[in-house]
Amino acid sequence: MNSLRVRISVLGMALLAGLTAPATTAAARAAQGAPTPTVEEQRLDKAAPREILRRSGFGSVAPVFARDLTRSHSFEQARGIVVRDGTALWRRAVDRAQGRGPAGGDLSRDDDRPLYWARLGMTRDVRTWKPGFGLSDAQRSALLDQLERTSRGQTDIRYPSRATGIKRILVTGFDPFTLDRDVRISNPSGAVALALDGTVIQTDSGPARIEAVTFPVRWQDFAAGTVERTLAPYLPKVDLYTTVSQGRMGRFDVERTNGAWRGGYPDNDNISSTGTVPVAAPATQPQWTTTTLPYKAIVTAHTGRFPAYDHTEVTEIPTGSTEPVVRPDGPTPGSTAREGGGGNYLSNEIAYRATLLRDRLGLHDTLPGGHVHTPVLQFGAGNTDPATGKITDPQFVQNRLAIIAQLRSILTVAANTALK
Repeated sequence: MNSLRVRISVLGMALLAGLTAPATTAAARAAQGAPTPTVEEQRLDKAAPREILRRSGFGSVAPVFARDLTRSHSFEQARGIVVRDGTALWRRAVDRAQGRGPAGGDLSRDDDRPLYWARLGMTRDVRTWKPGFGLSDAQRSALLDQLERTSRGQTDIRYPSRATGIKRILVTGFDPFTLDRDVRISNPSGAVALALDGTVIQTDSGPARIEAVTFPVRWQDFAAGTVERTLAPYLPKVDLYTTVSQGRMGRFDVERTNGAWRGGYPDNDNISSTGTVPVAAPATQPQWTTTTLPYKAIVTAHTGRFPAYDHTEVTEIPTGSTEPVVRPDGPTPGSTAREGGGGNYLSNEIAYRATLLRDRLGLHDTLPGGHVHTPVLQFGAGNTDPATGKITDPQFVQNRLAIIAQLRSILTVAANTALK
């Protein structure tokens, strides 16, 4: 999920307040005024999302949630329903992906899309709900916020005690995006999060438990600090982390450098944002941050069918210049960022925010962390037309399973190298 792909295919909580820029969330903005579905939620009316929900058994999620919501008689009751059902949706999606319980239909279990579309059905219900009791804009916004957090696993991170000797790994994924180009799209990073959440991998230093969360593809949510709020309590407690997103065709990339620049490509609400990545304390905000993942070990190991690269290219405005220049080997001293290794879309931004948070927490030299781009998830030959194509095919599933397996292998190599 980076600008190159777009061009090709179209301290604890006290410190947290100082790490995020003050902003209004997309949920809060949408809650103001007349309740109206967002652009993202309106795509639910298309045929492909409806089929994805039906063939996964997730089609009943939003209707049952809406029924329960309408039976609440106060904000507190509604909040309890939102927390309960949002948490249940995340657990149901994880269980389905990991083979627990009924599949609910013939859609493959590794599919991340049922969670995405079911969540949107629930947020649309909250956004357009007109309860009999008074519900302020701030309260509606709070309900949407709770629904987003719980249904993304952000309130469900559970690590064993340090006394067990089990290492801790944190992984993040993203929602599908570029949905106006093809509403059938899946995001392998979201599938990775569901497949790996709560699982244990065996490393040279013993077992390591993976916890995973997902994030929206919306500029404003990032400006409001969703990344920092989610990761700040856990980065000091984990042994390794990696943010993950979909990147380039046919390859994995370990992004060496992240840039402090938004390139403006529209998000899932068709909103653009161009300019310096908005964080608090901009006077101390660096133009570049770097990975601390063991990239050399990752790219030289055989982790799966796709090649993996140490990706060092950035686009910068050199000191004393006004024109952007592509630098194959990384930024030069004093330059201004225009694209990190991951481009200038939200994959670069989550990498930048997470590594900046790591550094501001004083963990640069002790916490291995950075960003990994997966290959673009492709449909099979003959199923590439969004207007006439099927929502899935055997090659599509095979590609997604291969990406998930290889990301698990990459994490194992990283842990074997960095956690000795």
